[in-house]
Amino acid sequence: MKKIGTIRIGISGWRYAGWRNVFYPEKLPQRRELEFAAGKFSSIEINGTFYSLQRPESFRQWAAATPAGFVFAVKGPRYLTHMLKLRNAQQPLANFFANGLLELGPKLGPILWQFPPQLRFDRQRFEDFFKLLPRTQSQAASLAKLHDARLDNRSTVNTLRDSARLPIRHCIEIRHESFATPEVIALLRHHNIGLVVADTVEWPLLVDVTSDFVYCRLHGSEQLYASGYESEALDIWADRILAWAAGGNTAPSGQARRACASDAGCIPRDVYVYFDNDAKVRAPFDAQALQAKINAHISI
Repeated sequence: MKKIGTIRIGISGWRYAGWRNVFYPEKLPQRRELEFAAGKFSSIEINGTFYSLQRPESFRQWAAATPAGFVFAVKGPRYLTHMLKLRNAQQPLANFFANGLLELGPKLGPILWQFPPQLRFDRQRFEDFFKLLPRTQSQAASLAKLHDARLDNRSTVNTLRDSARLPIRHCIEIRHESFATPEVIALLRHHNIGLVVADTVEWPLLVDVTSDFVYCRLHGSEQLYASGYESEALDIWADRILAWAAGGNTAPSGQARRACASDAGCIPRDVYVYFDNDAKVRAPFDAQALQAKINAHISI
């Protein structure tokens, strides 16, 4: 099989009461749930950052609980995306990057910016936001130093050793039809911002590749956050993921296209996939099932 990028299949969050004694073993202490989940998956989304600023010690604990090579995706704050709607973004961005992300070092993966269903596409607003986003951990540290007084004595504004040059990737998850235009795709490609492939019954499903990586969120095949993915559906997603990882693309219908115009044009991409259908404890088991299918293809 031709060279492909790194494929990471994981879950969105890890602390759910309903998962205890089902996915998590009986009597497993809550403090060890991340350690257990990180033994099953190579990446997990951190959701708590969406709801509030965290503390550097939390990020240090999360990094320590996961093995070498593990990667966290981090969800950007709703204060910026849902309340400010990207207006006056520099200060909250500085606070976000100062609240501990740099403690993850090489375990810091893509930053997910999720927008509310009522937010329409505004080119100038999004372009201004994209220009503020740090693209390396060194740039993030410089931005973090601009944090406000709320983070005095509870911030991290320096990179870990050997992490300064590590890249920071960004992607957006849209939920309004106004984003389904060639103008949006061109803008994202210009700024190398990923367009999240979000499988849901409620919001647009766009499969355009707009950056050097692909980020996919599976929210439920029939019922948001609840329904699972049967084997046939997982086969379809496995085919798409392998196509993306090999440098191929997908048609508007979602049909995988592994062929490129030329072999030279097939640049392998990293692919991140997270299951967010946690309501009925489907996410971790669906993620494991998809990983098994991916592994079976790669081993052929």
